[in-house]
Amino acid sequence: MDIRIIVFVIYGFLMFLSGFSQKQSIDKTSEIVLNQNKQTMPDFNTSNLDTATFGAGCFWCVEAIFQRLGGVHSVKSGYSGGSIKNPTYKEICSGLTGHAEVCQITYDPKVIGFESLLAAFWQTHDPTTLNRQGADVGTQYRSVVFYHDENQKTLAEKYKKELDESGAFKNPIVTEISPFTIFYPAEDYHQNYFNDNGGQPYCSFIIKPKVEKFEKVFKDKLKK
Repeated sequence: MDIRIIVFVIYGFLMFLSGFSQKQSIDKTSEIVLNQNKQTMPDFNTSNLDTATFGAGCFWCVEAIFQRLGGVHSVKSGYSGGSIKNPTYKEICSGLTGHAEVCQITYDPKVIGFESLLAAFWQTHDPTTLNRQGADVGTQYRSVVFYHDENQKTLAEKYKKELDESGAFKNPIVTEISPFTIFYPAEDYHQNYFNDNGGQPYCSFIIKPKVEKFEKVFKDKLKK
């Protein structure tokens, strides 16, 4: 049995309550980061894609969120930021490799900007808890933006600073902003997890409520 299913049995109710940050955080984050025209997103162009890499706790949750955004071409779960090559899920769970569970997102910048991806990133997890998301504890669950170029770095640092100064979150944001080095895809059974395993308890009680809240807040940014 996957360790996350065990965690769900013990801590499921706690995770359900944690869901998103408080409504005040959502409102202020939207105002600061997601300053975009509210309109239906057009079809994306697969010939000119950019890449973003985010860690925000369990990558099953992160994957399910970003798969639904218009302009996102693909989302792949994996590991970044560690010290060993080709890590396995078991090694990652030890917390000793230095890797974070991340999702690598390919997207069409003409359809959705990096700012909008940052908005989704900060609104769908708690960036103020160090090495923890709800009941998932360890450096592998840290909040992190692995930037791919100087523009991504500048934007991530800018919005992190503005969110802190705005008081959008009760506590200071601890999100790590680090240069991207290498991405290792996770095992096949981790990919497209929510879509393929929606009936599993963790998906039904943890991921599904997050997705539903996300779809309400980002209804103008979802895929058709």
